[in-house]
Amino acid sequence: MNDTIKVNWKQLLCRILLYFVVVLICVVILYPYFTMTVTALKSRSEIFSINGTILPIDVKWSNFADIWEKAPMLRYMINSILIAGGSTLIAMVCGIPAAYALARMKFKGQTAFLGFIIVSQMFAPVVLLIGIYKVMSVFGLTNSIWGLIFINAAFNQAFTIWLLRGTFMSISAEMEQAATIDGCNRIQAMFKVLLPVAAPGIVTTLIFIFINAWNEYTVALCLISTDVYKPLTVGINIFNGYNIIEWQYLFASSLFAIVPVVILFMSIEKNLTEGLTAGGVKG
Repeated sequence: MNDTIKVNWKQLLCRILLYFVVVLICVVILYPYFTMTVTALKSRSEIFSINGTILPIDVKWSNFADIWEKAPMLRYMINSILIAGGSTLIAMVCGIPAAYALARMKFKGQTAFLGFIIVSQMFAPVVLLIGIYKVMSVFGLTNSIWGLIFINAAFNQAFTIWLLRGTFMSISAEMEQAATIDGCNRIQAMFKVLLPVAAPGIVTTLIFIFINAWNEYTVALCLISTDVYKPLTVGINIFNGYNIIEWQYLFASSLFAIVPVVILFMSIEKNLTEGLTAGGVKG
């Protein structure tokens, strides 16, 4: 009886400690967003007040409306959607066949090519910024949305191939062989059998690429100089002036930049879970 009580106490203490750690991690992660939200609801005078408080005394919901008048936010958001969507599409169109070839075919130099993919992930865009700018200048893409689409697609290509290759290798090749017996060629078997089963991995990769392209800042800051072509991450710098920073507008626009990514994840999360279940049944 005493041993049982001791075991229960140990389990209770472990559970309490686990909950405490989880709550602490959530607080650390969510605190920046809390700060952004409360600052976006303050007036400029309250932000710079010496006797200011954490929560806004006079809530200024008008800050969220003012940013649309003070900056071309709609244009920035459309640019970000075009850049993130376009780079995701290109990366997936190029990455799926490459990952399929690496997972299902054997050819000379395959190991070296896989090593090159891993090595290419080690180079951050900042390191290659001068070279990127020169190449984009040669092709006339320094001040173009297309330039950012190609750059983001290129820097996400290695991850796309590597992740999808692992996804395809986890699926039995016998399913495709059965499809070829039924009269399908290799391409038809890939589209009709492999890709539907690999849907969870494809969706996960798609989300990763889109979020990376949506959040990209450094390359866009260096390549884009015309206001009409700026993505949202660069465009909101309009509230970051030489003499003063409009923190209330900067944080309000930053919240708008976060919302599309959150909506995307929430809308796909259910489909991702269903895809995982369906993929397990089909496998």
